[in-house]
Amino acid sequence: MLAPRHKPTIPPAFNGETVTWTHHWTDRLFSFRCTRDPGLRFVAGQFAMIGLMVEGKPLVRAYSMVSPPWDEELEFLSIKVQNGPLTSRLQHVQVGDTVLIGKKPTGTLLCENLLPGKTLWLLGTGTGLAPFMSLIREPDVYEHYEKVVLAHTVREVKELAYRELISRDLPAHEFLGEMLRGKLLYYPSVTREPFPTQGRITTLLESGQACRDLGLPPLSVERDRVMLCGSEAMNADMKALLEARGFTEGSNSTPGSYVVEKAFVTK
Repeated sequence: MLAPRHKPTIPPAFNGETVTWTHHWTDRLFSFRCTRDPGLRFVAGQFAMIGLMVEGKPLVRAYSMVSPPWDEELEFLSIKVQNGPLTSRLQHVQVGDTVLIGKKPTGTLLCENLLPGKTLWLLGTGTGLAPFMSLIREPDVYEHYEKVVLAHTVREVKELAYRELISRDLPAHEFLGEMLRGKLLYYPSVTREPFPTQGRITTLLESGQACRDLGLPPLSVERDRVMLCGSEAMNADMKALLEARGFTEGSNSTPGSYVVEKAFVTK
């Protein structure tokens, strides 16, 4: 008979959850799922502090939920940094291991932080895709917008995590399929390899190519709303591009025409 795994003492601010699934997309990118405490509530687009107990202390970082609020489990997308304090350890979690999940999710990537609009642009680079995976599976989002564009930019094609889920599985989903077919537009782009759409999303939007490719009118503050979650460079460049066109940043206290998530795991 196998001895039960040791369960660490969990600090009061966290739930100790059990890993149920892992998937390694590349040598720099992986996902995992874990159990979800029935009392944990969150809104699509939010993040929680998650991590591991290391030498008797919690080692945590902010991670957006990939899973939608209605999912019975929690899912996360993470980079692997070999000398990163947390990700160097987190990348080795296996089914049955315990992870820490903060009890108070928060974040700015919420529909309520945006003024009403026609098209919602979700712009992510790398693991910045994570909160948008939750948002595109939230029925309320499709009640607020006529179109939802998910633009995901990565360096290499193999880093387009969840590509098949977005393009193939969701349109065929038993409950969500009818709602999002014709409304959800997936726009992946790659910067360092041949791909149908090449280049940074900032460049593709500034040149107008993204709108042309998608059959949408040019980006305008009158009809478009934008959520940003990516590298510091992408966030800064997109903020400059948007504000030059009259967009204003929204927050949890004052809605605007775009919002940005600054909590982004780099280590």
